Amino acid sequence: MDKEAIKTLLVSLQNGQIGVDEALNKLKHLPYEDIEFAKIDHHRQLRGGIAEVIFGEGKKTEDAIEIARRIYNMSGRVLITRASKEIYDGLNIDGARYYPTSRLIEAGEGRKKIGRIVVVSAGTADIPVSEEAAVTASFLSSSVETLYDVGVAGLHRLLSNVGVFEGANVVVVAAGMEGALPSVVGSLIDKPIIAVPTSVGYGTSLGGLTPLFAMLNSCVPGIAVMNIDNGFGAGCLAHKINILAVHD
Repeated sequence: MDKEAIKTLLVSLQNGQIGVDEALNKLKHLPYEDIEFAKIDHHRQLRGGIAEVIFGEGKKTEDAIEIARRIYNMSGRVLITRASKEIYDGLNIDGARYYPTSRLIEAGEGRKKIGRIVVVSAGTADIPVSEEAAVTASFLSSSVETLYDVGVAGLHRLLSNVGVFEGANVVVVAAGMEGALPSVVGSLIDKPIIAVPTSVGYGTSLGGLTPLFAMLNSCVPGIAVMNIDNGFGAGCLAHKINILAVHD
């Protein structure tokens, strides 16, 4: 439940449109709802600006579904990362959408998109992480544009698309292998860069450690580096930067 939802609730109570008991029922699970195997943080949106998001990997299918339904019933929206098709099939929420490439599930009313974020992938193998960032930021209400498969092995592909960065408030760049693309992008534009190392690559990529170290050691100023394959975290950070820029 976010600030606007609580304001609407309190105004409805003040105007006599709902009773005290109904208002109390809607607020009773703040700050969290205890369902024995999970404590659902319905207060997180109000406190931190981003509602609780479910990490689906490693959870029992039925547990992930139960948590998602309770979040959806309280807020009208829910996002699940690293989700299986089984979780999606079991949700039975009208309008829910499953993204098989990034394994994301989103459900709920769409919000007006604001600002502008550009999400870039070095290669097509990096698209799952890029899509996780793009869908997350869009779910949070940021306007997102994507630019895929423009890695340094064919630099002309990036150079012929530099115009896409005009008007962006922040750029997310996902890359595996040697992880050079964020530095290249950062050398061409004046936007803040969020670099996401991916676990794509041969043996000495070391599951994403090589691109992670490369990004951390970039000589281009203004690059923030996320954890390996953490498209979700990149999407959240990009959204927060975008919101600050819009309201500046």
